[in-house]
Order: sequence, then structure tokens, then C-alpha cells
Amino acid sequence: MTLPEGPHGARDARGIIPTLLLLLLYLTLPVSALSGEWRVTPIRLDLGKDAKSGAVTIINESDGRLQLQMAAFEWTQDADGKDRYRETDDILFFPKIMIFDRRGEKILRAGIKGPPSAKEKTYRLFAEEIPEPGQAQGARVAIAVRFGLPIFVKPGKEDLRGEVSELTLTGGTASGTVRNPGNVHLLVRAVHFRGKDGSGREIFSKELGGWYLLAGAERTYSADLPAEICREVARVDVEVRTDTLAFAGTLGVDPSMCGAK
Repeated sequence: MTLPEGPHGARDARGIIPTLLLLLLYLTLPVSALSGEWRVTPIRLDLGKDAKSGAVTIINESDGRLQLQMAAFEWTQDADGKDRYRETDDILFFPKIMIFDRRGEKILRAGIKGPPSAKEKTYRLFAEEIPEPGQAQGARVAIAVRFGLPIFVKPGKEDLRGEVSELTLTGGTASGTVRNPGNVHLLVRAVHFRGKDGSGREIFSKELGGWYLLAGAERTYSADLPAEICREVARVDVEVRTDTLAFAGTLGVDPSMCGAK
């Protein structure tokens, strides 16, 4: 099975929340319907030397028939911090197909092969809905919803770190690279750009949403400063808040950085 990639892969949320692409498709159709209502709990698995296997519950909340197929993928990030997936047999899971005739719950079990490594291993176990034959009729479209369960296999010893580097301000655009030099993932909650004048007063603020940043990965964030404010800014602070730690970087600014790009 090959699942199409999105900008962030399948999002972490209650199991049936579709990706932005699916949402846009849903909004542009004259008549459309999600082919089922189901969710997954918990929405991630943390495995390692003390827990080599785990289980999640898949719940069908509709009175309709539901079929799901499962597939495991290795989860990595490229040089730009974008999610990449490759089908793998590193994860053992059962069952590979679930069939619900109506409302009910079933257990999906997953485990890892081999011992933990020096760096966290990351996977996603996708549960994808199989539309029933004849479900799409006329203007009605059955959308196959999928959920990617994150699986984190912890290393023998965790090294949790984060840093902001390569801070720049060019043509009024401030940029900073958020890096994860540690050996376990970070879940970036927010990246906050703050511009301050010579007295330390904050005169610019912009907060950007974050995403998972896997071990060894990096991602660049940017914020545009209005021209009338940029020339008054003496420093830009970039503050990063994750689910486990916070860190920041600072850039000294002079007016020449606010000119043309």
C-alpha cells in the first residue's frame, strides 16, 4: 500500500479529522459525505526497552459498516523538515484489516522488532478506510479517511535538546532555523517572533504554529515585519515552545536589514 503524502502527513487529532486536502475537497463538492465516523485512542504509542508493544482502540461511532486496512511506514523528515514515509516491516501489527458491521470497538496491537538504538526511531501506523462498493453514487462522493498513528521507539538514553540558529532579517523578513540536535523528537507548539526597540519595548509580535520535529531535523520559520515598524526594531527574539522544553535565539538589527530583498 502506498499512501499519498501531505505537507505534514496525517495530523495528530481525534482519529477521523481529515487532512487539509481532504477538507478542501469536501468543501468544493456539490454533495459529499464522509464514509464513516470512527476514532482512535490513544493517538500515539511510545515504545522502547520497557514497552516493546502497545495497543490502541479503534471505535466505530456510526451504525454503518466500516472496513479499515492497516499499513506501517517509517517516518523521517527531509532537509526542509517535511515529512517523508517509506513502507516498512519494522513494526509488527495485528490485525491488518478490521471490519465493523455497526457500532463497536476493536483492538489494534503493534510492536517493534529488535532492541532500541542510540537515536529514536519514528513510524506511523496508518489506518485507512475502505469505502463500501456502491457508496459513491451520482453527486455523492465517498472519501476514504485515514489516520496515521505516531509510534516513537525511544533510545536507550534520551538526549532532549533544541536550538534556534541562522537568524536573519533581510528585506524586512525575519527568519530563524529551529533545530533538533538531540536524539528524540520535539513537538513544536509555537514559534514566536518578537521585535523590540532600543528601549526593549515590544513593537512587533507574530506567532506561528509548529509540528513534530524529529531527531536531527530542522525547519525554517519566517515572519514579515511591516516597513514602518522594521526600521524601529533593534532586536528580534525568536522563542520556541515545545511540549517538553522552551528555547530561543536573538538577532541584533540595524535599519539596513529592512531594505529591498
